[in-house]
Amino acid sequence: METLSRILHLDLPPGQSAFLWGPRKTGKSTFLKERFPQSLVYDFLKTDLYFEFTKRPSLLREQLLARGKEKLRTPIILDEVQKIPEILNEVHWLIENRGHSFILCGSSARKLKRGKANLLGGRAWRFEMFPLVSAEVKDLDLLRALNHGLIPAHYLQDRYEKSLKAYTQDYLKEEVFAEGLIRNIPAFSRFFEAMGFSHGEMINYTNIARECGVDAKTVREYFQILVDTLLGRRLAPYKKRQDRQVISHTPKFYLFDVGVAGALSRRRIVEARGELFGKALEHFIFMELSAYSAYRDLNFDLNYWRTKTGLEVDFILGGGEVALEVKGSSRVDPRALRPLLAFTEEHRPRFSLMVTNEADERVVGPIRLLPWKTFLERLWAGTIIH
Repeated sequence: METLSRILHLDLPPGQSAFLWGPRKTGKSTFLKERFPQSLVYDFLKTDLYFEFTKRPSLLREQLLARGKEKLRTPIILDEVQKIPEILNEVHWLIENRGHSFILCGSSARKLKRGKANLLGGRAWRFEMFPLVSAEVKDLDLLRALNHGLIPAHYLQDRYEKSLKAYTQDYLKEEVFAEGLIRNIPAFSRFFEAMGFSHGEMINYTNIARECGVDAKTVREYFQILVDTLLGRRLAPYKKRQDRQVISHTPKFYLFDVGVAGALSRRRIVEARGELFGKALEHFIFMELSAYSAYRDLNFDLNYWRTKTGLEVDFILGGGEVALEVKGSSRVDPRALRPLLAFTEEHRPRFSLMVTNEADERVVGPIRLLPWKTFLERLWAGTIIH
């Protein structure tokens, strides 16, 4: 299996601790082993270790106090730390009284927050691991990425369908159940199906609630669980000033991986054209933007813009600095430029860009049309927004 080098920079000064969050199988454990090969690792996915430390979290302190300083010069890694919230009290004590540093790795902080666990009061920096991004994959195969998704093992596998199915069924649902976050399991399963088919659209809580047999408030909670467990992200509407013609309250929702979204909606893209390809490309670009913002520590605003008459721009970056539309067409119809032109005339962004499947870059008035590969190269080079 091909080895992929990740671009997450987890450089810690001496004595500094960190949380590393990310959905399961995004590569956190492999990354940490490569980045900190000398570190002591406690993996709480191991059943014996989990039960031992659940009964006696103080074992961590006792074992580390018995070790010499030489073996604790690099950060101590606690993998799947959310499984044992009480152990964070011991971590806090060891940071304060022994100067140890830790990397606390997990797939969700929600259980820790709900249990009022000790989140170390700012003593640990926060990092997030995403699925693969284009800058990490040499000669990225776009159709492969859109169908397989960019969870490393799924992207690299030729026979990926069973892995994706197992991931969506066994992890996305069962893991949420196992964390004790859901009481009504049948309703949440129906929610998952409904959410998959409305993915990337403005969230209609009432319609989804009707399909699930629960109320709209419960559906809102379900979406929040997916956000808190890093399984999805909301995209809020852009509204710079009061304007009754602009939608300003209804968010969109995207799952964390384009392949997972495709598996839930039973989508398979056979050629780089058509509506399904266009929607998947839009999702792919959204995740690239999200990862770029986090990995480069920019944390810029990411929104969409839509008027009540139906004009829509997929992504507004940096509070209006960049307007970005995604089209899967190999030849963009001039009429498709209207929403971007309308936003550009009203808000005057620094860049108005359309990401396309065209072969060559071109300019139409204030809009620059970029092949998707060219756009991604410039994004990661820092020339789009920085």
